Amino acid sequence: MNIQDIPVIVTTQRLVGPRLDVVYPVVSGNINYWILQKINSEILNMVYFLLKKQGYFENPFTTVTGTYELKNNQRGILSLSIINYAFAGGAHGMTYIKSLTFDVATGRTYMLSDLFIRGSDYISRLSEIIRRQIAERDLPLINEFQSINPEQDYYIADKALVIYFQLYDLTPYAYGFPYFPISVYEIQDIIDENGPLGKLG
Repeated sequence: MNIQDIPVIVTTQRLVGPRLDVVYPVVSGNINYWILQKINSEILNMVYFLLKKQGYFENPFTTVTGTYELKNNQRGILSLSIINYAFAGGAHGMTYIKSLTFDVATGRTYMLSDLFIRGSDYISRLSEIIRRQIAERDLPLINEFQSINPEQDYYIADKALVIYFQLYDLTPYAYGFPYFPISVYEIQDIIDENGPLGKLG
């Protein structure tokens, strides 16, 4: 077994401050120190990006709690989600989920477009699958679904690509986050074999 195929070690750190209690993942293991630094820096940057987006630094009444979920940690691919909930008064708070997918051998972060063969029309293909799932599940939509965007939120779990949308992007708040799991076998012909989905397929 290649050393890079061994799962990395993921431990939990806590960020605590006034009106703030966020736990986030820290990666360690038998891989290059600078790669670990890069991965951990990107994770922490995402945590702070969400804090800023949720108005924590600007609004003295904003309270934020956060956690994370590990989605994939095998075959050299690490995929995880950062989940932050902020409340600043009103009927309810607001949750954001942002995901990161890494190659632990190189520290590379993958955008959605990086998963597919260059030039393939992955946007239309994934959008059609999502459109079909919306109909099959009879999802209530705020607006008619047209298409995903080129860098749509996603994570990788087992042998599936999971596309998701933020609250209010697609469905009413009460519905929660709409997730669309897509088997790698359904899109195998457009997957970049050297990318994360290719390595897990």
